[in-house]
Amino acid sequence: MHMSRAHFLSAIPVLIAAYLLGGYSGRHDFFPFPFFRALRTRTAPDLYTFDQAGRLASGDQKKAVACPQQTDHTAVLLLIGQSNAGNHGGQRFRSEHGERVVNFFDGRCYIAASPLLGSDGTSGEYWTQLGNLLLDRGSFDQVVLAPVAITGSEVSRWAPGGDLNGIMTGTASELRQKGYLVTHVLWVQGEIDYVKGTNEKDYRDRLLSLVSSLRSHGVTAPVYVAIATRCLGASNGGTLSHSADNPVARAQLALPDRGANLRRGVNSDALLGDLDRYDDCHFGSSGEQKVARAWADLLSTAL
Repeated sequence: MHMSRAHFLSAIPVLIAAYLLGGYSGRHDFFPFPFFRALRTRTAPDLYTFDQAGRLASGDQKKAVACPQQTDHTAVLLLIGQSNAGNHGGQRFRSEHGERVVNFFDGRCYIAASPLLGSDGTSGEYWTQLGNLLLDRGSFDQVVLAPVAITGSEVSRWAPGGDLNGIMTGTASELRQKGYLVTHVLWVQGEIDYVKGTNEKDYRDRLLSLVSSLRSHGVTAPVYVAIATRCLGASNGGTLSHSADNPVARAQLALPDRGANLRRGVNSDALLGDLDRYDDCHFGSSGEQKVARAWADLLSTAL
């Protein structure tokens, strides 16, 4: 049946009124928009939720398990830094040893699997693979991963007075309350300070104050300082080019001090080539594998 010209013309005011009413209702959140929004939330919920700091706080596949009891052969890793310490890798991993490699977050434990709770992002990470390698090699019997990583975070934000210092020390306190003694602190950060031109002294002083705040919260473990300053591309907040000899890298290379229990971490600037980063900044699958093996080498030989 065809609509006559008269019927069509008479329908135009109705359509205009419906359009205007819909726009007004949507703008002011009148019925039926709250209903449709609630329905959409119920039928297509997000897979993940985040806390106020932007850290991944839950995932639909994350189920809490009993936290393992720490022994002399348990590694408890506090993992701190920016995006290349978080969930921004090109490949996901899961524990190949069940509940012997766990992700600690907010006082609970979960079988480790990318993305890890406690850091931002929802992609891959290599800490779970590090746990797998440490168990494969017999270096440890259990691994507890406690990540705290935020994209683009400057070292000043982690030092006392910075907005992330409390989250870091809070995680350390939660571990202690659960009966865990941190065995290793792994610091992977520096790209944003390279971009912003932080000088060598300021970077060193801020990182040392960060370490002091951990010590004041009962963390006596060695702190491994990675050399991580390379991030290219405007879309990543990076630079057009990179110089290996830069103030941040010099500070990171000079920081290791056995007396202060500061040790050299993995040098991803030197270790990874262009093909190891999927976007000229973040680690792709090959980059994650290389970095995980390098960390496993360090932590295994440190025993």
